[in-house]
Amino acid sequence: MTKGPSCCLILACGNTLRGDDGVGPWLANWAEERFRTRDDVRVVSMHQWTPELAEDTARAESILFIDCSADTAPGLIRLVPVEPAASPEGLGTHHMGAAELLAMGKELYGTLPRCALMMTIGAGATELSEEFSDAVQAALPNACSLLEETILRLLADSVA
Repeated sequence: MTKGPSCCLILACGNTLRGDDGVGPWLANWAEERFRTRDDVRVVSMHQWTPELAEDTARAESILFIDCSADTAPGLIRLVPVEPAASPEGLGTHHMGAAELLAMGKELYGTLPRCALMMTIGAGATELSEEFSDAVQAALPNACSLLEETILRLLADSVA
């Protein structure tokens, strides 16, 4: 899984067979196509984040985590900073959140990315389906724009 250092790492998670839960992988595919000519952007999409990603998070200069959210209104897009979890002790290994991955990367490799952000889109439906709810479908153009703007800003900040 590990590749050379990434200037900007996009880590998406979600299940494409569970409706809106698949928005993370969908956006990862979009980003992979959008930034395909950039060596300084790396995209990783998985069903869930696992401890194996800790080295990737520690080696990245900046990270954009992408996932759906059951805690926000369907289709609502949020972009918030992510800080490492207070203590990596006793972290579960089945599913890890962004904060836990950052903490594990720091604990194991002694480094943190300069900037870590989490982009979420509120999920309206996560039942078995390969289609998004109307709210998430309507939010995709804005999510793509925000994703692109965020990555370009992170890249520009790394040069400054």
